[in-house]
Amino acid sequence: MFRLDEKIWFWTLLIIPAIALSFLLVQVWKKSAQKKFADSQLLKRLSPNQSLFKSVLKLGVLCLAFACLSLALVNPKIGTKLETVRSQGVDIVFAVDVSKSMLAEDIAPNRIEKSKQLVTQIINNLASDRVGIIAYAGKAFPQLPITTDYAASKMFLQNMNTDMMTSQGTAIREAIELAKTYYDDEEQTNRILVIISDGEDHEGDAAEIAEEANEQGIRIFTIGVGNAKGGPIPIKRNGVVLNYKKDKNGETVITKLNEDTLKEIAAEANGVYINGSNTNEVVETIKNLLDQMDKKEFESKQIADFKDQFQWFLAFGIFFLFIDIFFLERKTEWLKKLNLFNEEF
Repeated sequence: MFRLDEKIWFWTLLIIPAIALSFLLVQVWKKSAQKKFADSQLLKRLSPNQSLFKSVLKLGVLCLAFACLSLALVNPKIGTKLETVRSQGVDIVFAVDVSKSMLAEDIAPNRIEKSKQLVTQIINNLASDRVGIIAYAGKAFPQLPITTDYAASKMFLQNMNTDMMTSQGTAIREAIELAKTYYDDEEQTNRILVIISDGEDHEGDAAEIAEEANEQGIRIFTIGVGNAKGGPIPIKRNGVVLNYKKDKNGETVITKLNEDTLKEIAAEANGVYINGSNTNEVVETIKNLLDQMDKKEFESKQIADFKDQFQWFLAFGIFFLFIDIFFLERKTEWLKKLNLFNEEF
């Protein structure tokens, strides 16, 4: 497993395009100056050993050196030791609505992106709890099983979008049914399901299945994303809005946040409804609720020992700088005889 210690040093890689641009500008300036001094035939006779290929090669080596030095500053690490860690926490499954209505922009930047932001911030504030992720629209699909790997959970979360489901609609019931299969301990009482949605429920029986889930020890927290005024559902291509979704009569469809449905689901499952407009309030509310719950002890495998790898990149960087210093821009005599680069003499 890799880990990067100082990601901010990736900004130093901007030196490379700056060097390449400077080289290009110098070459253009040199060509312009040389044309004023003499014609191309005379210049070849005056400086027969000049090689553009060698200059480009020298630039490439220099850029490679800077790339290695930048990676050395970032300090990549490799996990070398896997340990079994005992910790206490609760199992939290996030069910994220990815139906087309989540593209509505009545909350910035839009409902689906706001949902992902909320879940990411909640995960960032967890300590040793386990998390799982479900995506649902017309159907519900598992995205990530219960895990303590927060980095993986956030990666899967960011890849979720409204195009990942061919079956459209909002099947909250199926999301709850699927969440039941995530918890691996039948005696466990600290099970949490967090549903993030605009509240549209095309099946209409989510509250009933929520009550059944509560009987199995699952508490359901619901987070409403959107607002009561609602907004149209944009139809986009390559990030550009082409039109808005229409109904059978040609009228623009307005999708609204249905808080009543989400409140009813939470009430039936001994949970809480939270309006998702304020990220800090959502995170703080979830944190307070989790702090009040009993914690379960469980084991997990974690990389416990990471070894620095910066020395390899530093060594290669210095090596390439050393080569670049002694890399001449003139044509090499023995290569001239081979004429590998089809250079004219």
